[in-house]
Amino acid sequence: MVDDPDSEHFDETAEGGPVKSFLEHLEDFRWLLIKCVVALSLTMLVCLIGANYVIGVIKWPLTRAHVNYPGTNQIVTVSFGATRLGTYPITPEQQQLLHTGTNRYACIVVEPSMVGTNSILIWHVNDDPVALAEAQRMHIDLVNLTPAGGFFVAFQVAFYGGMVLASPFLLYFIASFVFPALRLRERKYIYQALFIGGGLFLIGVSFCYFVLMPVALAASQMYSQWLGLGAMEWRAEEYISFVCKFMLGMGLGFELPVVILTLVKIGVLNYRMLRSMWRYMIVINLILGAVLTTPEVVTQVLMAVPLYMLYEITVWIAWYWEWRDRKRALQAGNKA
Repeated sequence: MVDDPDSEHFDETAEGGPVKSFLEHLEDFRWLLIKCVVALSLTMLVCLIGANYVIGVIKWPLTRAHVNYPGTNQIVTVSFGATRLGTYPITPEQQQLLHTGTNRYACIVVEPSMVGTNSILIWHVNDDPVALAEAQRMHIDLVNLTPAGGFFVAFQVAFYGGMVLASPFLLYFIASFVFPALRLRERKYIYQALFIGGGLFLIGVSFCYFVLMPVALAASQMYSQWLGLGAMEWRAEEYISFVCKFMLGMGLGFELPVVILTLVKIGVLNYRMLRSMWRYMIVINLILGAVLTTPEVVTQVLMAVPLYMLYEITVWIAWYWEWRDRKRALQAGNKA
């Protein structure tokens, strides 16, 4: 019968599994590698088959990015039916000639029409609020510039998507290999770390995907325009790599509390040390924001603020642990 970790008679040195020889451990490790490779291969195959849907998910932040074009000229979006032909700044003289109104953004729709027996193209200004709001969103085409570019994009999508889908299976296989060698209390701490760390990682990735990524992409596009460079077409493989690495970096950044609390638990850090390090953490968080995001201030601050908030929460957790330990020691001394 296994001891209850919460009971008074729990044995911290109790082993979690049978003792095996070196060759038996080597055989288990071989099967671990085989299962991980099979799981990753299957999930990569699934993502490769549904690559168009995965790319749609990766492109979503790009469709949510808002662009503030430099200068004061009116920005006109020209469409042919449902097809967007392009977005162009026009001069005040052209604005008066075309009668596009006084709004900063305008939409012109080009469509065929019949005049007698002749088919011609006509245009009109679209005042639909939905169309005007859509005109302010970033519309950048992801393109392949090499014959083999599509294959590289498909491989990227399959690799990143496969890693995401396979991660629960990989963690389960690794845990099945490692946990039998751990003591029961060590298992308890690792379960807690995996649960909290996994939750923080998902929160970091979600924050990046829904909040930070659209801002970063819009800032990148506006900076290119400020430099006078075209920014309406991006290489698909570079965009996918940037977005996936950005979200991965943000997820890893949110793992900072787990790392700090682990150091507190093993005695390397304590509450007093953490409280005195707050100035350094501000600088470290800004550096992480500069490394993991685009090189401009807004996204760096947007990343540094939640990281510092997590640090403050970590400091108060360390304080609570020390207060709890002192209280238990005091109660033990009173009983003695």
